[in-house]
Amino acid sequence: MIEELAVVVKIENHQVWVESGQNSACGGCLQKASCTTSAIGSVLKKKSVPVDGDIQLKTGDQVMVAIDENLLLRASLLLYLVPLIALFTGAGMADWLVADNIRYADLWIAGSAVLSFLVSLWIINKAQSLLILSYARPVVVRKV
Repeated sequence: MIEELAVVVKIENHQVWVESGQNSACGGCLQKASCTTSAIGSVLKKKSVPVDGDIQLKTGDQVMVAIDENLLLRASLLLYLVPLIALFTGAGMADWLVADNIRYADLWIAGSAVLSFLVSLWIINKAQSLLILSYARPVVVRKV
């Protein structure tokens, strides 16, 4: 589990919203790029994020928020690898189908690659919104 200290900013409809706590030590650290502690912090600093949790909390509480690194890795592979494979597959299929003597054959190949890339992103988005794909969501582990 990747953990990060956060502050509860609001509680609304049994949903807890948190923002990352102050993490001044990470700003000057040389290992910031490869550190897992800084990974969640970089996402949470930008905005309030809804998290799951069964702990009774109130606004202003400091909590430890965690996310499963296996789910995070699978989500990253899905969002980066699948569209890339779709891009190359679309270009390869268009190259196989388009004859060499067709005018603007390279444009058709590039267009097919981009179209297959966008369609793969759309399919991933629809599968996620229909809850077919589970996604990594932070959880409140404990109150600090």
